[in-house]
Amino acid sequence: MDFPLITSRKNPLVRAAAKLSSSAEERLSRQEFLCEGARLCEDAARSGLAVEACFFTQSAQQKYGAYLAPVLACAKEAYRIEDHVAGLLSGTKSTQGVFCVCKWPGTLLTGVIGFAPARSCLVLENLQDPGNLGTILRTAEALGVSRVFLLGDCCDPLSPKALRASMGAVFRVVLAREPSAQHLAQMLRGHGFALHAAVPDSGARRVTEIDFAQGLHAVFIGNEGAGLTPEACALCGDRVTIPMAGRAESLNAAAAATILLWELQRGAAGKEE
Repeated sequence: MDFPLITSRKNPLVRAAAKLSSSAEERLSRQEFLCEGARLCEDAARSGLAVEACFFTQSAQQKYGAYLAPVLACAKEAYRIEDHVAGLLSGTKSTQGVFCVCKWPGTLLTGVIGFAPARSCLVLENLQDPGNLGTILRTAEALGVSRVFLLGDCCDPLSPKALRASMGAVFRVVLAREPSAQHLAQMLRGHGFALHAAVPDSGARRVTEIDFAQGLHAVFIGNEGAGLTPEACALCGDRVTIPMAGRAESLNAAAAATILLWELQRGAAGKEE
């Protein structure tokens, strides 16, 4: 099958796609985002996202044809692009030459109205590193935690770095943005959740001492540098910590989330036994 060839970096379709990669405001206003990479684009298509346009180089078509097939099958438009054009779209040093513009995923919600998880969940407050966010979402999906709240001023889960780190989990883990800690805490408590603030404090309860098999639980994790805000900590009412040996005072947000998610998963497994 022949596809229209784009040879200029000034092509309006290419420039519009490139702007999605660099601007969170553009993604939000257009309700679209840009995927890069053969596997991630295939994952977006197989996860049911609406693919508005696909761009690929000739070498990518030859090398990644199996990944491209489901993308091209559902894309409204598709274009072959020259290598120097792919360089404008790419956010990596060595691009695979496969890109697609997708519609905003239905898994990314604004506000918590009508959004009450049926199982224990994770709350991320003011998380700023997109790599951390993507890694946490990937871990959440792997461990069966399918609901995550983005509280306050979190980074964009549809940014290129977050998408790569999530390995497509952002397409399937349901995310809800909520600016108000008080509103979120009120909603969760109203549905029977116990709220736990994760803090690097030896005086807090050890997370291993909590029986996550009993009831519903929401664990709050804070900003990489500042941790949870005093307001979020106060609203939780319970402070938990990860016991550590050695001289380290705290863990990276993604590492801490992995341990906490594992404990939540163990609790969920205990309920099913």
